[in-house]
Amino acid sequence: MAYDVITFENPDSGLIKKAPAGFSWTTFFFGFFVPLFRGDWKFVAIMLVLSMITFGLSQWIFAFLYNKWYIEKLASNGFKVNEIKKGDIGELSKKLGIKLAMIGA
Repeated sequence: MAYDVITFENPDSGLIKKAPAGFSWTTFFFGFFVPLFRGDWKFVAIMLVLSMITFGLSQWIFAFLYNKWYIEKLASNGFKVNEIKKGDIGELSKKLGIKLAMIGA
């Protein structure tokens, strides 16, 4: 089952963020610009440096990993799942290996 976009909400601040699950085509094509636009400064630096060292080949690896890392970051910062476009939270948590909590649960 494919998963589109997961909508996260921070219950304390009300801030809403969207995170795609699975392979990141945007990271594959645009590299460090993806974490830059998401405000993920740590991965901007990591991806930029590794991309320069590997002449862009590291983007292949980051395309498989970055969305999961971003979801983990949101979950660890107190964000909870508000909506999943396809599938359910149990399947997604198991697939990603991340414990995700729903808003109001």
